[in-house]
Amino acid sequence: MPRIRPKKVTIFLEDKILAGVIMVQGTASNVGKSLFAAALCRLFARAGRTVAPFKSQNMALNSFVTRESLEIGRAQAYQALAAGIEPTVDMNPILIKPHSDTGAQIVVMGKPVANMQVGEYHDYQTEGMKIALASLARLRDKYEIVVIEGAGSPAEVNLRDHDIVNMSIALAADAPVALVADIDRGGVFASIVGTMELLEPSERDLVIGYVVNKFRGDPALLGSGLDFLRERTGKPVLGVLPFLHNLRIEEEDTLGLEDRAGGVDGDVRISVVKLPHLSNYTDFLPIETESGVALRYIERADDLADAHVVIVPGSKSVLADLAWMEAQGITNAIRAARDRGAWVIGICGGYQMLGDRILDPEHIESPRESAPGLGLLPVETRFGGDKVLTRNRATCLLPWATGLAADGYEIHHGRTVRTQAAFQAAFTAGSAEDGASSSDGRVFGTYLHGIFDSDPLRDAFLAAVRRDIGIDNKPTAPFDPLRDLDRLADSVSAHVDMKEIWKAVGYDFG
Repeated sequence: MPRIRPKKVTIFLEDKILAGVIMVQGTASNVGKSLFAAALCRLFARAGRTVAPFKSQNMALNSFVTRESLEIGRAQAYQALAAGIEPTVDMNPILIKPHSDTGAQIVVMGKPVANMQVGEYHDYQTEGMKIALASLARLRDKYEIVVIEGAGSPAEVNLRDHDIVNMSIALAADAPVALVADIDRGGVFASIVGTMELLEPSERDLVIGYVVNKFRGDPALLGSGLDFLRERTGKPVLGVLPFLHNLRIEEEDTLGLEDRAGGVDGDVRISVVKLPHLSNYTDFLPIETESGVALRYIERADDLADAHVVIVPGSKSVLADLAWMEAQGITNAIRAARDRGAWVIGICGGYQMLGDRILDPEHIESPRESAPGLGLLPVETRFGGDKVLTRNRATCLLPWATGLAADGYEIHHGRTVRTQAAFQAAFTAGSAEDGASSSDGRVFGTYLHGIFDSDPLRDAFLAAVRRDIGIDNKPTAPFDPLRDLDRLADSVSAHVDMKEIWKAVGYDFG
């Protein structure tokens, strides 16, 4: 590979050379922006550059806790992993966590500041833009390259006056923009041309070209279409990325579950309830990748009939999601699954739902003040007080994995207490106990996200389930979050004009 050297032309602020930047925007949500940005972080880091991700405003229920006990979007934490650095709050200064169609919790610099309706948040965005640009400036002062990610589409004309995440950031940072489009969903040429037509001239000038994502078939068939895009818009296609089958890497939000909803063939059938406000479904990615495991995201009670394991995941709106499960008949189906011997697991909000009762007298998450839970664990949860944000190294107390360690993190408002003192906890973290468990360990709840990342604990869990259903155990594959990320990065390197990407961030091949 030719030597890469920095250009002499740089941008200065307070007499400091700032990092080169490139921005990844998309023609729509879930076209591959987050993954393409992660791949660029990985490629820049593998080439020996210091690189950091940045997204000024992230709307997602998948979140992560930094070492400083601050909350950011999980996508930026994953991109930081790709870059080989520790996630920080500057990488995602504003996180929006929807709890209804029009309302959300607003997390600023890692801490929740308020629950806001859409209009209230629009009024806040002037201040939000200042916060975002300050975070970006700090990253550009510290690293050699910053990969900026946009959100949704930059062509949402109704949101232009309130934009603090797409072209407003690109213009403020003078950032070249790579526009990603998903050909697998159809209409890729119209989406690219339409997006460009709706941009202002100064915004179009920042676009350096297009990345066509998830292509299946013979690339030669695309030739006339790629020529059309150049002729129509004056911009080149930087690359065509093939559809990568069985790619198991973290998506930004639950839109990414559409490709996973059917599960895969396997002897162990695990059903995760796809709650309307499901959060941190990345908890289950290590299980998805296991041979012989069929993990499905379900929305109907009938889909639990043959499950060996039922998991109720995290939720941003616990009482609302509990009411939804009751209306769908899923709560009764979970109880029936337990009665026939299935395992039942609750994580974070799911743990709260497995208990006897949930109280929200201050309306932290819901207009409802209380609701009965599923009654599978003798615990009661009350919402109130400061949000718990912490990372823990925990020790498992469950009988099938006693003494095994797992690294996890907590993100929750509720405080849960066991109503039967003799009932055992599921984990300990330092001197504190976490969660609750049945005596056989086949029904348990925990606040710890990420426990299945632990290879020994995941191995013990699957071995115990297989013993229950009378099949031979299979060794688990070590969970390596970089394995498929490197596979994605290699694909980007092979199919995208990386010389143009390096040129965009201020480097030449010489």
